[in-house]
Amino acid sequence: MEHIKIYNSTVVNYDGKQIIIEGPVAPENVARLSMHPDLDAFRRPKDQQEALVEIAGLPEGRIIVARDEMTIVGYVTFHYPDEMERWSDGNMEDLVELGAIEVANDYRGLGLAKGLIKLAFQDGQLENVIVYTTEYYWHWDLRRSGLNVWQYREMMEELMKCVDMVWYATDDPEICSHPANCLMVRVGKDVSLESVEKFDHLRFRQRFMY
Repeated sequence: MEHIKIYNSTVVNYDGKQIIIEGPVAPENVARLSMHPDLDAFRRPKDQQEALVEIAGLPEGRIIVARDEMTIVGYVTFHYPDEMERWSDGNMEDLVELGAIEVANDYRGLGLAKGLIKLAFQDGQLENVIVYTTEYYWHWDLRRSGLNVWQYREMMEELMKCVDMVWYATDDPEICSHPANCLMVRVGKDVSLESVEKFDHLRFRQRFMY
């Protein structure tokens, strides 16, 4: 299937500077930038940048960044499910994960996370895929945000709703391991009924839970 990638950009004014939100960014352009040292939620910034470069080069991969001049201060990733997760079991070409999303501390509260996600869906470029995200409380920055687990969960749900992602039930053990964890999904308008049904089978391993 064709993975449509249409470059877009927008500007957020902050403290006399212009923060550029852009993407999907080509791997060589991700490599030319530097990572803000606060972007360490998943791995060390340098290692995370290497991961972003790799994802940007995948046929289905897309990296949207927010940058202050040549420094990445926020990003969101889209790619196929990890082969170790149940979501890869269906070998679906039209199932894409909205993976990591991160914004550096000093740049929070500017609407960058929402801007990153909305830019990715611009021009209908994800209408032919199912996009899902798995929200796990252990990835959330509760300490620096000052939010409790339920406030953070509500914030993440509201963020994903900006592109019409909605909560979906599942019997996935990791998601079910804590009530704050959740699965959110957006089914593109050009996705086939067959793919929707296949995804439903991935969501539930136990038939009686349909």
